[in-house]
Amino acid sequence: MRVIFLGTPEFAVPSLDALIHSAYEVCAVFTQPDRPAGRGQKHQSPAIKTFALGAGIPVFQPEKIRGLDNQPLLESYQPDFVVVVAFGQILPPWLLQLPRIGCVNVHGSLLPRYRGAAPVTWAVLNGDHVTGVTTMLMDEHLDTGPMLLKKEVEIPDFMTSGELAGVLAKVGAELLIPTLDGLAGGSVKPIPQDHALASLAPRITKEMALINWGRDARSIHNQIRALNPWPLAYTEFRDQRLQILRSVPCDESESDERQPGTFLGVTERGMKLACGRGDVLVILEVQPAAKKKMTGRDFANGARLKPEERMIS
Repeated sequence: MRVIFLGTPEFAVPSLDALIHSAYEVCAVFTQPDRPAGRGQKHQSPAIKTFALGAGIPVFQPEKIRGLDNQPLLESYQPDFVVVVAFGQILPPWLLQLPRIGCVNVHGSLLPRYRGAAPVTWAVLNGDHVTGVTTMLMDEHLDTGPMLLKKEVEIPDFMTSGELAGVLAKVGAELLIPTLDGLAGGSVKPIPQDHALASLAPRITKEMALINWGRDARSIHNQIRALNPWPLAYTEFRDQRLQILRSVPCDESESDERQPGTFLGVTERGMKLACGRGDVLVILEVQPAAKKKMTGRDFANGARLKPEERMIS
């Protein structure tokens, strides 16, 4: 059976790989246009484009998939399925109706929880202990279509969003082929979502990255790991940005009189900072401006941090 694949980031690669190594024929891949990235703002190809071209699959990069000029090309492939994995655009009705069997989406949450663009990051940001992957039939709205297969995944306390996304991407790939086989054979039945239980996972912005040290240590810890690898949580220190990459809440507490962000000393790998409610957070890994990553302890020693010196929210 013929499949058109729509996807963009690294999260989509394992699913495309699973299709390539299955009995399905991937006749075309559609992805986002190349975009400027990095300090040099050089145009960078989406991960799925690089992977698909390496597999010899035709790749198309329309600015807007909704454009009617794309319709003849997509129709020419006469697909049985359209598979969508983190594509990044809303599909028009004519595309949803194009495949013989259906449009299937691999979504990185346990729907109806975390509908939207950033389900993995929001699960970590909210301190969830469990998330997962849902395959679903797509409709005209955002992640509201009937569910097909699900699998739960535990979230360890110190896992970053980037690490969790890698795990969920593999789980999604494992679910994809059984989903398509089940739909084609009739053994997988669509289950409507309970919209009353829905929550949203909107896009992450750079404005979310500044740390407010007045919050409790657990909330700041979740912010740090949720925004790793992008946009990376940060604080201001000696008039420069200091990115905070990894942390761990500390069992000990300090007087509530200590100002949030105050340096409290070092541990074997990190530096201790005061947070709200008298909490203490150990910063394990940082990256100062224009420098390499280092442990929190090495940063504190190299910067010769003084007692009572503060990070600024």
